[in-house]
Amino acid sequence: MSFSFLIGFLTVSGIGLWFWRDSLGAREQARAATSRACRETGMQLLDDTVALERLWPRRDRDGRLKLERLYVFEFTDTGQRRYVGSVLLLGWRVELLQMEGGDLLVP
Repeated sequence: MSFSFLIGFLTVSGIGLWFWRDSLGAREQARAATSRACRETGMQLLDDTVALERLWPRRDRDGRLKLERLYVFEFTDTGQRRYVGSVLLLGWRVELLQMEGGDLLVP
């Protein structure tokens, strides 16, 4: 095994590990925000989870490149009807949380 192959392997592995860890943190931020929004509006978050819909690079207000993620989730008011919502994160920061029937801006 050559030295340059080893360096390349370690670099790719490190980037993969960073991306995996970053994605777990962002997903938990999205789940916590949706759970809080459902609780505050008297709704129930179904399956207590969010699903990644889209992922793309975007610059923040300071011009730094970050990953923007859009997660979707389902919630209910009575257990009979299902509604869909979404939460948009830039990095780990919640930019917008939208629930069927209205928009909620989340700081």
